[in-house]
Amino acid sequence: MRAYHFLIILTLLAGCGQNQAPEKQAPAAASPTPPTSPDEVRVSAAQMQAAGLELGSFTWKNLASDVQANGVVDVPPQNRASVSAVMGGYVQSVAVLPGQQVQRGAVLAVLRHPDYLRLQQEYLQSRARVTFLQQELKRQQTLDAEDVGAKRKLQQAQSDYTSEQANLQATAGQLRMLGISLVSLNQGRISPSVTLTAPISGNVAMVRINPGQYVNPQDILVELVDPSHMHLELQVFERDVNQVRKGQQVVFRLPGQRRSPDMTATVYLVGKSFDPEKRTVNVHAHLEPERDDLIPGQYVAAAIQTGAARQRTLPEEAIIQAGEFSYIFAQTAPDTFRRIKVKPGTIENGDVALLLLEPLSDSTHVVQRGAYFLDAELKKGQDAEE
Repeated sequence: MRAYHFLIILTLLAGCGQNQAPEKQAPAAASPTPPTSPDEVRVSAAQMQAAGLELGSFTWKNLASDVQANGVVDVPPQNRASVSAVMGGYVQSVAVLPGQQVQRGAVLAVLRHPDYLRLQQEYLQSRARVTFLQQELKRQQTLDAEDVGAKRKLQQAQSDYTSEQANLQATAGQLRMLGISLVSLNQGRISPSVTLTAPISGNVAMVRINPGQYVNPQDILVELVDPSHMHLELQVFERDVNQVRKGQQVVFRLPGQRRSPDMTATVYLVGKSFDPEKRTVNVHAHLEPERDDLIPGQYVAAAIQTGAARQRTLPEEAIIQAGEFSYIFAQTAPDTFRRIKVKPGTIENGDVALLLLEPLSDSTHVVQRGAYFLDAELKKGQDAEE
């Protein structure tokens, strides 16, 4: 009897379990609404807090207005030398390396060629002939004074002497250009080689020769640069050149050194002609103070300060560099930010003057810290759509 009651209870319990309503599942979290523009990005409050996003508004400051320019570090023409051979020859040895510092008169290379020997031979022969013709002229002058010799012989002796003397002087000039010592040559010491020496003191910028190579007079063998008077050669667009004046300060930096301290120069000369292709004008600026940590030929990005004006500014970390343009992020809703195109200008104490390329109210909340996080989220969303 007890077993029968136990079976009835089990049956009732099983029926109750089958009639029991299933538990309600928790509703799925709503997916965020996709942005309506490719320049918009949506983030949650937790993401904003984790990224350390800080919002603020534009700050108006009196900053120097400027003209943007690009250019290079350069030296005056007299501080640059290209060394060539006066006469063609074979390179016997090279005494310098690129980057090496040399003093004026230092040996750069040694050349050899049979023509160097022939030229010295011609000089010695011409020198001996001049001596002979000088003595012959004196004899004819003596005979003429005694009315013994013919006038024609005297005139011929005078002509031969003058002609050979001119030939001797020309040959001596060629030897001096080659760097061959006439004092040693007059003592009978003939040199089979010539030495190329540095015409200025400076650094070896380029070496284009090696031993055994044949070089022609038109070939540039070694280039020297004296960096003692470096300056800037800037290119200013034609539309901006009317704002540039002598004496204005130039603030410049090297590409890739955005965080490095700015360097300064002063406008010394504004060109009076422009490049018809680039539509730019050359502006020459002197470094102040002169520096020895720059290299001639380095590219620079410069700002020529033309005056002071009240301008919108944001901190440097609020600006995203993206190729040709720069961007900032403006808040359009509590969880939505829009990328705005801007043109950065003068940088002063970490604040950058901005020219807005899209309309934006001064009261708009702008991201001042964390812009790179939003840029990464924007790109992530674009990649997901693709």
